[in-house]
Amino acid sequence: MTACKEIGYVLDKLNWMRTERIWPNGLRYLWTDAFGVVLLVSLHAALGERRFLDEAEWVVSEVDRVLGRPRGIRIGEAPDRDGQYFHYLAMWLYALSVLARQVPDYRRKGVDLVRQIHSAFVMPGRGVVWKMKEDLSAPYPGFGFGALDAFDGYISYRCLDEHTLAREIAEMRALIDATAAGLRITQDLGLGMMLWLTHFFPSEQWAVVQRRRSLAMLDLMWRDDGYFCREPDLPHVKFAFTNYGVSIGLQSAQAMSERVSQLNSFFDHYRSCDEYDREAITHVMACSSHFPGYLIRGFPTS
Repeated sequence: MTACKEIGYVLDKLNWMRTERIWPNGLRYLWTDAFGVVLLVSLHAALGERRFLDEAEWVVSEVDRVLGRPRGIRIGEAPDRDGQYFHYLAMWLYALSVLARQVPDYRRKGVDLVRQIHSAFVMPGRGVVWKMKEDLSAPYPGFGFGALDAFDGYISYRCLDEHTLAREIAEMRALIDATAAGLRITQDLGLGMMLWLTHFFPSEQWAVVQRRRSLAMLDLMWRDDGYFCREPDLPHVKFAFTNYGVSIGLQSAQAMSERVSQLNSFFDHYRSCDEYDREAITHVMACSSHFPGYLIRGFPTS
């Protein structure tokens, strides 16, 4: 597709989601809202229309109103989406850094959020807790350290403010240096997000290693029907939103462009016949796959 057709796809999808009250006027969910804010700011940059920037700021205010807590941000609005995920918070921080390119005050907002959450989630020399209780008083029962969370924080912190967050960035980098050599990811979305993370500072050794490993694993997980399976040993298990995450990673790495087109085409017509057919995460991630915008370093290009 050409860039104009991709943006047309996104605008049609956004109009449909608004009409169906799926997003941005549906239930709040931090991961989806983070990708949605990046999408809206990207549309503002591409089309020069203020309404998209206004809507991005509205989403941020609604996240604060609905999900905001004295420290941090709840996972989602639905009753079963309690607690706080670090990787969701990191994606939200990235979204704030993108919005700050247009409205600088959001950079301070992001830094303030880091100061609220970092000490609760990060155990220097050990790891980053994957999920915390909602008040950040303790790890959520049954959850340990996340494999990618230090990478998530390292990138989002650097995108926000390398100088102000220098101490926190150094703690994340130390965790990366201790784990990157032995880390092998086999889940589709984890591979896509790792690829995306590696493209910000591609010459750093951890990024070189993880990019190579991620691309090799994804090559094994490709199915000729037009999708990446969930895990190498689950060849028939597939999810639209996780494949869209792989697409974003591949586009950031400038790899497997034909497979990106194939998976977009496959999932544009695929129906899982479960709740994901109408979940906002599926459709916002679809928009990001078709038009990644500020998810790609260097956007917009002249």
